[in-house]
Amino acid sequence: MADCLLDTNISKFLPARNNIMGSGKMLRAQLTLHLGSVNGIDEKTCIHSAAAVEIIHGASLLHDDVIDGGVLRRSAPTFWKKHGTNGAILLGDLLVFKGLHLLIQVDRTDLLQELIAMCTLVCRSEVEQELILRGSPGTWAECEKIARAKTGSLFAFAAAAAATDAPGQLDALREAGFILGTAYQLVDDILDISGNEEVSGKTLGKDQERGKTTAITATKNAPKNPIAYVDLLLDSSSAQLAAWPKLRANWDEFLNVTMKPVLSKHLGSV
Repeated sequence: MADCLLDTNISKFLPARNNIMGSGKMLRAQLTLHLGSVNGIDEKTCIHSAAAVEIIHGASLLHDDVIDGGVLRRSAPTFWKKHGTNGAILLGDLLVFKGLHLLIQVDRTDLLQELIAMCTLVCRSEVEQELILRGSPGTWAECEKIARAKTGSLFAFAAAAAATDAPGQLDALREAGFILGTAYQLVDDILDISGNEEVSGKTLGKDQERGKTTAITATKNAPKNPIAYVDLLLDSSSAQLAAWPKLRANWDEFLNVTMKPVLSKHLGSV
């Protein structure tokens, strides 16, 4: 990730502990590396896939902060506040293509196609949330659909990147990633309205301010206990891998050691 901008003159704009790449929770990268190692995936492929998905996630945050007017990201001022909206948008665009290029370097056109497809879903859901649903509370089904595409897609890639050619495993890992990312986004929706900015490290309250359809606004047909529903989603993500006990055990380890503590921290600040 640090090397991807070395062939440009952009690196000077990123401090050593920047809040764009490599300073976040890196959940998607951790998922790829954790599953890929146990599944026997080539180390270089794992590293490039993990870096690619995190770089593109970083790009999406640059754009999100411009759209939402966020001034704090990962406990530091957002890029656009220091370098302007034009700079943030253009750097985000550059990072997207740098991330995709990492998969060309390992000659995995299948993963490149997978990541392009997932990025398309992210963008489509963001457009729908901004142009079609904004200003409406939405239904729970609409909220969950947005969460699955907007956040679930990159988790789906992160999981799919660790798949072998075992029949059905790619589809199962992809679906497990979609479900996991959906759960994460629902918790993030709750954090945005009720969380603590010092704990979360980012500007909160922007979803409500901009009239977005989220787990907070979408009360129609919503589960009585959204937090319990998140737990059910996490269990469902694990169940997708029932046909591969060792892989499922490592998925559960990731949930228990990495993902659930993050979700608990977010909910604990509410």
